[in-house]
Amino acid sequence: MGDNLYSRLQENPIIAAVKSEEKLKRALISPCEVIFLLYGNIFTLKDDILRIKEKGKLVYVHIDLLEGSSKDVIALQHIAEEIKPDGIISTKTNLLKHAKELGMFAIQRVFLLDSLSLVTGTKTIRTINANAVEILPGIMPSITETMVKRTGKPVIAGGLVSEKSHVINSINAGAVGISTSEEKIWYL
Repeated sequence: MGDNLYSRLQENPIIAAVKSEEKLKRALISPCEVIFLLYGNIFTLKDDILRIKEKGKLVYVHIDLLEGSSKDVIALQHIAEEIKPDGIISTKTNLLKHAKELGMFAIQRVFLLDSLSLVTGTKTIRTINANAVEILPGIMPSITETMVKRTGKPVIAGGLVSEKSHVINSINAGAVGISTSEEKIWYL
């Protein structure tokens, strides 16, 4: 299921995190092979995904940020069956579990704010068993390394990544990819 994602990230570990229509236009012409769609609504989602796929890129929808859906399992089922992104991103455990039941690639987003969130995040990751984990902020290589070791999951570092050194340090710490909305990083 994730083989395509991981092979693309081996070629180019930078993921375009897209928060607007204008950013999507620029991401479509960027060298990024993977797009995290962090905006949209039930009316625009299908067209956005079709445009991304027409460019040969993979697309993962952050379901928590999707407007106009109740963000429940029925909405998720509709997205899986009718819209068909390559996978979803969520912080919500029920959606991640259901996504996996539907055969979707599930990326669990975890915010690591302190030592308690590191402990509870690790436990949740083990419980949910998502396909991959996105940790935020992604500029802490020692935490990236810790999450890789503790969870055994592919880790994507995201949030506040704005410099080449952030990318290099995260990759060296074991991250399989780096998600960023910072366009200059898309072209590294």
